[in-house]
Amino acid sequence: MIIKDISQLIGNTPLIDLQIDVPKHSHIYAKLEMFNPGGSIKDRMGQYMIEDAIKRGKIKAGTTVIEPTAGNTGIGIALATQQRHLPTILVVPEKFSYEKQTLMKALGARLINTPSELGIKGAMAKARELEKQIPNSYVPMQFENPANPGAYYHTLAPEIVSDLGDSIDAFVAGAGSGGTFAGIAKYLQEHNPQIKSVVVEPEGSILNGGPAHAHRTEGIGVEFIPPFFKGVQIDSVLTIPDKEAFEQVRKMAKTQGLFIGSSSGAALAASLKVAKELPENSTIVTVFPDSSERYLSENIYDSEQKNQTEEVK
Repeated sequence: MIIKDISQLIGNTPLIDLQIDVPKHSHIYAKLEMFNPGGSIKDRMGQYMIEDAIKRGKIKAGTTVIEPTAGNTGIGIALATQQRHLPTILVVPEKFSYEKQTLMKALGARLINTPSELGIKGAMAKARELEKQIPNSYVPMQFENPANPGAYYHTLAPEIVSDLGDSIDAFVAGAGSGGTFAGIAKYLQEHNPQIKSVVVEPEGSILNGGPAHAHRTEGIGVEFIPPFFKGVQIDSVLTIPDKEAFEQVRKMAKTQGLFIGSSSGAALAASLKVAKELPENSTIVTVFPDSSERYLSENIYDSEQKNQTEEVK
């Protein structure tokens, strides 16, 4: 296959039928979004939001694009803006992975870090401040932009239906900005209203009413209710502790050869719980947003490596 632009590789990612022990002889299928060129599901959104803004006249020649991000969205946006030679500023809370921040800078984006304790809300406030200061600038603002869920409604969700048709019993996915879950769930519910839709969050997220606090699982977890959830059927919210998420991360590498990130581990842990509540031989679809390789500095495989070291000693 010959391509002329890296953006041609966005989408049409593999859907894997996980060869693992699932309750009630059910099957869990996972979209492997690390196969996008920027390494995550957010390549879809970055491309879609920038194209949408250009069509609406929000972005013109020389416009500075500014976005608050935990990392993957920044990479996706930087890929899209690089292609169009647009200056880009990404506002990232300090706590997020070194690898993701390095990749954003490698793509030519300028990074501004905000204090970790201010969370994503602090990054959002800083982005809006910069927008006021910089002439001819634009903040796509993934957290409130309809193009966010639109990206997944028009790309990822149809790919799932193309592969699995009417056989889907449940859809399980994490929520950060909420766009991935909302866009896919809406499309699947329109295709089949009987599909059970389950949101996944880490402990420290607020969807199940728990107190907000720090967590190791990156990419999902919310500090406020995503506006995209309005009008989307949510059957349940599962809160997955970091320990369970990272256990699945290690297990997928060791038994399946899959290097998945912690949000993927949480989605898998939740999918296994959902399988227990469904009838025999059900089909569950989830999303693995990115790979573990961009979290190695966060010691994503720490417990396993420590145990192996102790055994050698």
